[in-house]
Order: sequence, then structure tokens, then C-alpha cells
Amino acid sequence: MTLRERYDAATAHLEPPFAIVDLDAFRANAAGLVRRARSKPIRVASKSVRCRTLLSQVLATEGFHGIMAFTLPEALWLASEGLSDDILVAYPTVDRRVLTELARDERAAATVTVMVDCVQHLDMIEDIAESAGGDRPIRVCIDIDAAWRPAGGRVRIGALRSPIRTADEAAALARDVARRPTLSLVGLMAYESQIAGVGDNPPGKPFFSRAVRFVQAQSRVELARRRAAIVKAVRAEADLEFVNGGGTGSVEKTAAEVSVTEVAAGSGLYQSVLFDHYTNFTGRPAALFALPVVRRPGPGVVTVLGGGYPASGVGDRSRLPQPFLPAGLRFDSKEGAGEVQTPLVGAAADELEIGDRVYFRHAKAGELCERFAELHLIDGDRLVDTVPTYRGEGKTFL
Repeated sequence: MTLRERYDAATAHLEPPFAIVDLDAFRANAAGLVRRARSKPIRVASKSVRCRTLLSQVLATEGFHGIMAFTLPEALWLASEGLSDDILVAYPTVDRRVLTELARDERAAATVTVMVDCVQHLDMIEDIAESAGGDRPIRVCIDIDAAWRPAGGRVRIGALRSPIRTADEAAALARDVARRPTLSLVGLMAYESQIAGVGDNPPGKPFFSRAVRFVQAQSRVELARRRAAIVKAVRAEADLEFVNGGGTGSVEKTAAEVSVTEVAAGSGLYQSVLFDHYTNFTGRPAALFALPVVRRPGPGVVTVLGGGYPASGVGDRSRLPQPFLPAGLRFDSKEGAGEVQTPLVGAAADELEIGDRVYFRHAKAGELCERFAELHLIDGDRLVDTVPTYRGEGKTFL
């Protein structure tokens, strides 16, 4: 039985559009991440999963520990549901109402760590914590800049994130935290997007691929040295519980650094399209969505319902979902993925009938779950469960 036949058999009673997760592929991807992490714990990035049931399954897998949340409201919700006693919010928050809630909730304050990268963050959190009168200090983590800046800093390669770059800057912020009894510095984080989020083997671009690998190799050396110096300087000021780094694309490389105590990963569980082109790992597509064929405009063309589900980031074709099954379909160059209908061209179109399904992969991982209220979980050729996404639970955090 082919992969498409398995999915069709398992979902025969469903009417598309719908989303599925292949549990065989999901579990294989989780095991692959654990092997690559070299015995260091993996903090699962919830933004790349956005489903409590699947987050629970991942956290029950040996090698995974803790959650990297994307907003503080999400973190408080996951903590209240008992998903983890160790939740790091990966991005700074200025939500005074929810920070107040955190400060007043002793259990949440012991579970959730918020991100900071400047004195203004500290001032705001301290002011709220003092006003709230909580019994526990707010746990904070310093985000450091992981971008590579060659040519004397005139070139920047990597995400625009934290202003904290040097050991002296990080230590100064750590000392500032230490002076505030309502705050407790427990961690450091650095996300090397230029390594973890950029495939080094894009198809049909051999010269560009070599350039990417060169840049990534140089960046890894620079960051490993700088991160080690930062960790040493900050540990002199605070008793750190964790040093987090990396992402799906760099798990084994980041885990190899002695100063890093844990790595982050999430997209590799679903294996979305943007993570297909790496030389260091190969994942199995696990999260898909199915759209029905509703028209046959002519030879070599079919039209499916909906499909315009672009991913965030730079607005180019790499952010479009990709037809996956049956193989041999592509977007029409003049229309792309449409809001209410999407024409697909290619030899496989002539094999499809009205009512057949076309399975797509999203360019990014968890963003698929913002389009669907449910995920249908498939094991082999059986649908074994249907579970809500964040959206299905009425949680739309971003």
C-alpha cells in the first residue's frame, strides 16, 4: 500500500479540507532529533507543534524535557494544564496584565521563565512584580545575539534579535538582575538562525550551497567561542539552570558545544518543507493537509478547493505550501496558491477525478494548525484519534 493509499484509506470517511499527522513519521522524527542531540535534553518549541496532545506525546519521549513557548499567555495556559514544570517563553513580553498574572500565581512563577534582553524589560517586570506582591521572584532568561558579523561587524548574517552580544554586555545585565530581589536569572538562550533555520543544500544551487556551508562553518566557530565566553561571564554572576541554543537544523552542532546544556527543536517533528534541504539530517513529512479536487479545467490541470496558506517570513515562493501526493503536481505560475481555489498542473493531474484528494505540506510547521481546528492522527492505515489544535481549543495567541 502506497503512502497516498494509506492516507486515503484512513480518512475515507472524512470530507476535505482536513489536516493529518502521520504518527509513524512523527515518532521517527522525534527519535532522529534525540539521536542528533547527543544525550543533551531537547526543549520542544511549541510554536512548531501547536497541539497539546502531540506536545504531551513528545514530552513523554525520552530525550525531551521542557517547552519553549512563544507567548506568555500560551505558557501560562500550558502550565495550568500541567504539560510541563519547565516552560521558557522564547520572546520578550510587554503584556502587563499577563505578567501580573504570572507574578501572582506561585505555581506559574515556579514553572515559567520569561525572556529579557535589556534594562527596560527588567524595569517593567520588576515594577509589575512589586505591585503584584507575589511570593516568588520572576524567573528570567537572557537572550543573546547569535548572528555572525564578519568584516569588522559591517556585515550581519542571522536574525535581528537581541542587542546583547558580548560577554561584558551579558554580565552587566546579569548583575542588574541580581540587584533586583523580585527577579531571578536562571538561563541564557541564543538562536543561531543562520545555521538552524537555513538549509545548506537547496536543490539546483550547488554554488550557493557551498557558500551557505562556508558561512555556517565560520559562524559556528565564532559563536561557539563567543557563547562560551558569555556563559562563563554570566555564571560568575548567577547560578544558571540552563543554556539553550540551536534549532532543528543545527541540533547536533549546537549540542556539541560544552557550554550548551540543552537544545531547542520543533519543526523537525512535522518536517515542514523549509527543513527538507539539509546535508546533516533527513526527516519524514508528518503533517499534511488534504484538499478536494473540484474542477478539471483542461488536460493536465485540476483545481482544488482553497490552498492559499502561505507561511510567515520573506514573501517568496519558498513560503507557499507544496503539493505532495500524488507526486508530479505543481502550482500554475500565474496563480500560485489561491484563497478559495488553487489550480495544479502536471502529468499527475490527468489521473485525478472530481472528489479525489491532493495532500499538501506546509512550508513551516506549526502555522498549519492556525488553519485547522483538528488534527487527524494516522497510525499505519488507520485513523486512531482526532485531537484539537490550539485553534480548536479557542487559543489564538498570535
